[in-house]
Amino acid sequence: MASIFSKIVNGEIPCHKIAETNGCLAFLDIFPLAEGHTLIIPKQEIDYIFDLDDELLSGLHIFSKKVAKAIEKTVDCKRIGTAVVGFEVPHAHLHLIPINNIQDLSFDRPKLKFTEAEFAAIAERIRANL
Repeated sequence: MASIFSKIVNGEIPCHKIAETNGCLAFLDIFPLAEGHTLIIPKQEIDYIFDLDDELLSGLHIFSKKVAKAIEKTVDCKRIGTAVVGFEVPHAHLHLIPINNIQDLSFDRPKLKFTEAEFAAIAERIRANL
């Protein structure tokens, strides 16, 4: 059974896309910890990030660096924190989260809520900074 992320890759479920390459996709997290919280995924469905082959893993990180720089230009923050958890969706992914302190990376914090129009505007602003 395809993961929700594979369904996004295949266009079966919509997302607020930030960027993509042949092997990777970046889109806004719909349960964000901060404005601009973005997920970076390989398009190939592999559950555990350390099961990615070296080329895909390095490509994922290089791609995420470009997206992180665009988020930094868009959202007021001290840096972009990264997290790899891997339990919530069985598809390897990186979280890029605008942060001002280490507590901003806590997944125990309440998630923000944005309207579809707000998500679309955030995504558009980030894409403009790529």
